[in-house]
Amino acid sequence: MAVSSYIGRFAPSPTGPLHKGSLLAALASFLDARANHGQWLVRIEDLDPPREVPGAADLILRQLDEHGLHWDGSVLYQSTRLPAYREALQRLAHAGLLYACYCNRARLRTLGGCYDGACRLYTINSSSVVPDKPHAIRIQLPEPSSITVDDLIQGQLEFNLSAAGDFILWRRDHLPAYQLACSLDDGYQNISHVIRGSDLLDSSPRQMHLLRCLNLETPRYGHIPVLSNRQGQKLSKQNHAPELNASEALSNLLDCLRLLGFSTPSELDRASTQQVLGWAIEHWQLANIPSLTRVTESDK
Repeated sequence: MAVSSYIGRFAPSPTGPLHKGSLLAALASFLDARANHGQWLVRIEDLDPPREVPGAADLILRQLDEHGLHWDGSVLYQSTRLPAYREALQRLAHAGLLYACYCNRARLRTLGGCYDGACRLYTINSSSVVPDKPHAIRIQLPEPSSITVDDLIQGQLEFNLSAAGDFILWRRDHLPAYQLACSLDDGYQNISHVIRGSDLLDSSPRQMHLLRCLNLETPRYGHIPVLSNRQGQKLSKQNHAPELNASEALSNLLDCLRLLGFSTPSELDRASTQQVLGWAIEHWQLANIPSLTRVTESDK
């Protein structure tokens, strides 16, 4: 059944071209939006200048277009939203939820991935903060902090939000952290559904918590398996995943549909990309998507 007022999104970082793993996530998000007669937006998460590749944002948009994944409206660039992130940070600070964290990387490495709240006494907007001393800004999480994610693909999942400790909202290099920017932009764009890779599953409870703190609506989340290479590594730019080739757009789409659990008819092997997408929209079912295990390129 189609969902009314559906707004989905795909939000890549311009750290390099799209590869088949990112196409898998984009395609699942696109098809779910179109099957529900909804909008599909594209947002470029360009908030990490040291890692960004010049021209990558334009290349990503061209690759989406070459694969028939045409978005609605204007592309939102996070770099244009810095005043909004600062304003949201101030709202959270005024609510007494934020503190300055002066811990260096060497100390954080000793904690085994769970921050211990050692800097909680440095509440933002209090006299305890040393303004000129480099610091990140963390949000203090409640205890207990259990959150249920009713995942559209994986079912109901329980998370202990504080299992990894208070997380960072503003980085030491004076840029918003992913959790703050992503949450706020989902609220700003009225995103109703987020279909993305399971590598971001742990982000969902954090983003739900932030959106609730900011009195913004939380989207419905659905997480697809990530695509791995034959060595079992997540297909990524860091692992030198090959970029998408426009001349292979048809086979790329068919490969991704099969990885998403769909048996495509043989006549689609000679179809256009638009015909393939039209068939996929008509036959789209979230129930077909595999559970939370990685799929590999050899699973095609």
